Amino acid sequence: MGAMTYSGHVDPGGPAALRELDAVRVHKLSVGPMDNNAYLLTCRASGRSTLIDAAAEPERILALLLAATGGTALDLVVTTHRHADHHGALAEVLARTGAAHACGAADADAIGAPADRVLRHRDTLDVGRVRLDVVALRGHTPGSVALSYREPARTAVPDAVPGRAHLFTGDSLFPGGPGRTAGPPEFRRLMADLDERVFGSFDDRTWVYPGHGDDTTLGAERPALPAWRARGW
Repeated sequence: MGAMTYSGHVDPGGPAALRELDAVRVHKLSVGPMDNNAYLLTCRASGRSTLIDAAAEPERILALLLAATGGTALDLVVTTHRHADHHGALAEVLARTGAAHACGAADADAIGAPADRVLRHRDTLDVGRVRLDVVALRGHTPGSVALSYREPARTAVPDAVPGRAHLFTGDSLFPGGPGRTAGPPEFRRLMADLDERVFGSFDDRTWVYPGHGDDTTLGAERPALPAWRARGW
């Protein structure tokens, strides 16, 4: 598989980067003092959009919406988990756009904006004609969720890989290991979900978009699973 690239930059504080997939455009924007990744997914056919993590800097997020969609129309904001650095701009983005809000059921009461929809494992979300599947990953927080998009079996888009999955993991999976957990029980819970619901359900081509920092693939991370279990973090 050839390397996937963004157009533009992904430098913290810089402009958004764009990845063109077959049915969806993925904008990646690093925001806030912790360099959180905010992802804007736009259906190419309908123009409908979903934002993953309104983390910080609402004006930059709204400027991205304007540049990407020609306006500030946004259908949905998904918050991957309860930690404050992932929803610092949420209230303002919701107020300015009228978007609905969705988050994991077990984290909903700990996020500073009401949830119009609470998410559970195997739920689905629609972005225009694009379907996103919900993958619950318990451990980093009780209600952490990832979202999966799968490229169709037939595509003529350059750099596309038919059937490849794209997984937006919040802080549950990064290059080099799982996200931080509060202790050994939470670590074991997260590793169990990663084993079953991520590495056991998606192949090595799967592209991983974490809540901070660079992308990775499951193929790059899979050989390190025994080392992660042995070190306990």
